[in-house]
Amino acid sequence: MAQGNVVNQMFSGIASRYDLANRVLSFGLCVLWRNRLIASVAKLNPKEVVDLATGSGDVAIAMSESLPSTTKITGYDFCEPMLDIARSRAAHENKSIEFLTGDCMKLPMSDASCEVVTIAYGVRNFEHREQGLKELARITQNHGSVFILEFSQPSKLFWPLHFIHVRIISPILAGLLTGDFGAYRYLGSSIADFPDADGLTVELKKVGFSEVTYELFLCGTVALHRAKK
Repeated sequence: MAQGNVVNQMFSGIASRYDLANRVLSFGLCVLWRNRLIASVAKLNPKEVVDLATGSGDVAIAMSESLPSTTKITGYDFCEPMLDIARSRAAHENKSIEFLTGDCMKLPMSDASCEVVTIAYGVRNFEHREQGLKELARITQNHGSVFILEFSQPSKLFWPLHFIHVRIISPILAGLLTGDFGAYRYLGSSIADFPDADGLTVELKKVGFSEVTYELFLCGTVALHRAKK
């Protein structure tokens, strides 16, 4: 797993074009997957949501448009250039979302303090995945939920095409869009090395979640997990 400072520097370098690259590389499907995450959260009608690895605030800001105005949304990230973009976007769109500095390896929240936690494409970049998942379990209230939107491993039939896209096409195209070819070579490797949905389910239960379900998208290349405590 990558060192935290390396990941921080990498995201700092691509912050201004990160969302654009995601939309191009996923052919816009990342917006549909994000909206599926938000719809799942909205069904719970939570009073408060914490969005971890919030990055540019894409999920948090979109979530504020679907949840009641009384729902408190707070975003955390350890990459300040990303948070600067999130704060600017929220101010421009007149969104009352607080974006704070926070590292998923040691979150600045009390035990069992969060009703609903979301994290999109962040678990894959944890410096120590087990430690990060334990932090998710620690901050979640009893009967609370964590929603994880993350890349996964595709079906065997789709795997060759997925490999070509993630390991060859994406790094080149993203490098042209962001000017950083190395960052997306790392991201491609992190996707290839990440467990499938069943594997992540086992890891979530190991750290204390009592029930874990998931939904697969695009032949299993992306999964939306809901972990209940």
